[in-house]
Amino acid sequence: MTADYFAAEDLAQETFLSAYEHLKNFDGGNPKAWLCRIATNKCIDYMSHSGRKSIPTEDVYLENRMEADVSESPEAVCMEQEMKEMLLMNCGRLKKPYDEIAKAYYYDEMDVREIAGSRGMKVKTVQTQIYRARSMLRKIYRKENSA
Repeated sequence: MTADYFAAEDLAQETFLSAYEHLKNFDGGNPKAWLCRIATNKCIDYMSHSGRKSIPTEDVYLENRMEADVSESPEAVCMEQEMKEMLLMNCGRLKKPYDEIAKAYYYDEMDVREIAGSRGMKVKTVQTQIYRARSMLRKIYRKENSA
């Protein structure tokens, strides 16, 4: 769920620690399902607090290129523009409201609080929608890369 090996190791350890600490609350049902639920909750908490923007590889590349203070060649400028257009197109392929949230967050590079304020939404709701949009965009990019 995290797509990060080291974070997954830490979360697995936290999962078993939490299960041990709350063993007295276990109702005797399916222990595998109980552990999976704890692990899922740990991953969801991790993703919501991490504040990362690690969507598609192209997006990460674009952010790194924008931060670099180098004079760019016309080819690099064209490539960046093409990647931004592809990101905008893929954001448009998402269902509502995720299309608008993804565009605001990834394409327009708005902060979560800015998005929440402009739409009259709670910050937590926007964070959840960004997380879901990120997942949908990953699927789109993976499908395009495998084709």
